[in-house]
Amino acid sequence: MSSEAAGAEPKRRRFSWLRPPKAEAPDGSMSLGDHLREIRYRVTISVLALVLAAVASAFFYRPLVLFIMHPYTVAKRDVQAMNEEAMLQLANTGVTGPFTLGIVVLIMCGLIFTTPVWMYQIWAFVAPGLLAKEKKYALAFLGAGTPLFLLGCALGYWIWPKGIAVMLSLTPTGLGVMNYQDMAEFVMLELKIILVFGASFLLPVIVVALNMFNLVRGYQLKKWRKAVFFGSFVFAAIATPSTDPFSMLAMAIPVTLLFFVAEVICRILDKRKGISEAEEAQFKIDVDDGK
Repeated sequence: MSSEAAGAEPKRRRFSWLRPPKAEAPDGSMSLGDHLREIRYRVTISVLALVLAAVASAFFYRPLVLFIMHPYTVAKRDVQAMNEEAMLQLANTGVTGPFTLGIVVLIMCGLIFTTPVWMYQIWAFVAPGLLAKEKKYALAFLGAGTPLFLLGCALGYWIWPKGIAVMLSLTPTGLGVMNYQDMAEFVMLELKIILVFGASFLLPVIVVALNMFNLVRGYQLKKWRKAVFFGSFVFAAIATPSTDPFSMLAMAIPVTLLFFVAEVICRILDKRKGISEAEEAQFKIDVDDGK
């Protein structure tokens, strides 16, 4: 009897890594090992979803490649319209170039298509540490964060041709210089641009979440306006891999506006919580005294 039980125990735990660990403590707390297993589970689910989406995208490989390379086609047309001598050419370098391009394209598509999945896994990892009311808010943040992230990705894709045109216009002319662009490298750069734009659009969701959890107040955000305005331009200048001014402005301006929208929402929520002007004045006094 005991031998059967001993033999059944490994079988029951064989695929335990595919299931999220449950808190054994009455208060719902988890040990460090359980947290690490939780991270492993969430990452595994996200990776499996990405792989499945990438495999499904392979059936539409040709139209997806044409869609991804469309910004380069538009930029090439614009550059050659301004300078007929410009010689621009796409290339797949090396024997493994086409294969590398295919892997990068499929991973890029899988990452975009599975946005709701991996964003939910992030929320599910944080949710056990929240109260019931906060969990409701967190689910709302997920619903708002997914379209905002995709909107940022769409904006990055839309302005990307302008950034390419600015960079390609610097190619020397009159010397017979041919500008070869490796397709895999181009797709990787485009993926970085799209993800950076998508992540930057999550700023209002993060700010409102911090307000919901009583970590920041609306009047604090008002005091941070100038710093955020300056920081958004610095962040855009550093984060945009193309380093052209058009992409920087296209990111910095929407991020600044989204921060202002988040500030308004936070101030409205503060009023609903009953935070008075006296408390705001007290905060200012504390700050002045701290100086």
